[in-house]
Amino acid sequence: MRYYIYLSTAKLDMLYEQIPPGLARRLAVEAKVDLKVLSLAVQSPRGDTSTYDRLDLVEAYLEREFDVSWMSEPSAWFRGDLGLRIVGDGEPNSPTLMTGRDGDTVVALIGSAHHLIGHRAAPDLHRVGYSGLPSMFRLLQEVPPEWESQFNGRWRGRMPSRESVARDVLHFAEALTVPPVYCEFLARRLLSGTVTREDGRELTVVVGTPVYVAMSDGEHEGGEA
Repeated sequence: MRYYIYLSTAKLDMLYEQIPPGLARRLAVEAKVDLKVLSLAVQSPRGDTSTYDRLDLVEAYLEREFDVSWMSEPSAWFRGDLGLRIVGDGEPNSPTLMTGRDGDTVVALIGSAHHLIGHRAAPDLHRVGYSGLPSMFRLLQEVPPEWESQFNGRWRGRMPSRESVARDVLHFAEALTVPPVYCEFLARRLLSGTVTREDGRELTVVVGTPVYVAMSDGEHEGGEA
């Protein structure tokens, strides 16, 4: 069982609806997913499956059809396991950012706070999505005032460019002071690049948007949050 912190039902539904029905049935059998609807006929209504059944099928589909890599060498889809510092868990209709470091890899995951477990938006609230690079650019330019207390100094943002965003993400991640939560995740890569620090150390910075983030079983030895 996973203890989820974040689960994007929007991404999940979008991806699930693209799985060919026949393949979905085969994946259900291979993954031993108890899908009463998918064990039926191909024309069975997809909406009858549970959220977690759909997640099992989407993961199985991505693993089968795509190159799901590790975060240190991210392909279009990548996994990771590290301590994440999480900011933006207040208002449900706001962005959230989860960032951490393991060795020479820095990961920043951007998403919408209403996908955080326990932070669901009211049904009548117009939900805003924050899972793209434009949202990351806006955060780097001007951090919300309510986030300021979670940094080791006042954030002084500036208009980012594609060339500088990796460095800005690193600056952002290193300024956070909230304690990390050790997590595993599956995400879609938005951008990756390298940054050479003043001490000469070269870091890989990976920006992605998560399908899910869940607490891992234990602290990842050797990692840096």
